[in-house]
Amino acid sequence: MTDPMSELQKPLQETDRGRADASHLFDSSPSSPTQKAPFIALRDVTKVYRMGEYEVHALRGMSISIDRGEMLAIMGPSGSGKSTMMNILGALDQFTGGSYFLDDTDVNGLDPDQLAEFRNHRVGFVFQNFNLLPRTTALRQVEMPLIYAGVSKSDRMRRARKALEMVKLGDRLYHRPNELSGGQQQRVAIARALVNEPSIILADEPTGNLDSKSGAEVIQVIQQLNQEQGITVILVTHDRWVAQHTRRVIILTDGLAVADERIAEEYWLGRFASSSGQESD
Repeated sequence: MTDPMSELQKPLQETDRGRADASHLFDSSPSSPTQKAPFIALRDVTKVYRMGEYEVHALRGMSISIDRGEMLAIMGPSGSGKSTMMNILGALDQFTGGSYFLDDTDVNGLDPDQLAEFRNHRVGFVFQNFNLLPRTTALRQVEMPLIYAGVSKSDRMRRARKALEMVKLGDRLYHRPNELSGGQQQRVAIARALVNEPSIILADEPTGNLDSKSGAEVIQVIQQLNQEQGITVILVTHDRWVAQHTRRVIILTDGLAVADERIAEEYWLGRFASSSGQESD
């Protein structure tokens, strides 16, 4: 059987845009014997969808641990369980068996109101299609979660402005989506995910609808948020180039994690921008 990580390494080398061999990309050093309790812990999680007399086993005993402040990618072919896992991490879907703890909170023990609170305040979602309102300014888009949370107008404007400045859109506050590039629209979506100060950001194919330059800008912003704000970031992606700009890659196949490797040397996008002559906005 082909080693899934060797399949990942090969495209990483091919998409390295002229950089050196990526043979040292993965860190195989043993973990510390005195590790803290994980920030996120899935233990033997299963998810079964019942369709009449048929059962579809989307997750088959998933067990992973994620530390606070990590930035990782989840990869795998279609049907591997990536989207199901993301939905469970974001409390958008319930699992069939096992356990899920986030920062010592037993997510399975939350009632519907507590789950809504969990989604609104602990998790920020970023989707491939931006999900922006077409006639609404960037500032208002980012304010929306705060409006639903009952935050005062002055406070939500201050927090929305700060979130947009964090993603380098402080000069685009009153621009509507049709006045922004694809990369800028996705950065508005990231700011909207940040505005409630979540514990984790879940990003589902965040560069899927972007050209390579805009995609690089978005990944650079996400990297900086992870580095400077300590936000835990989980990316679901098919793009191996995106995966190599995280610190860890988990590969799923048939509802199981078949590989879990840490990246030893990060490839910061500023180097690519300078070597290609491209500059970020």
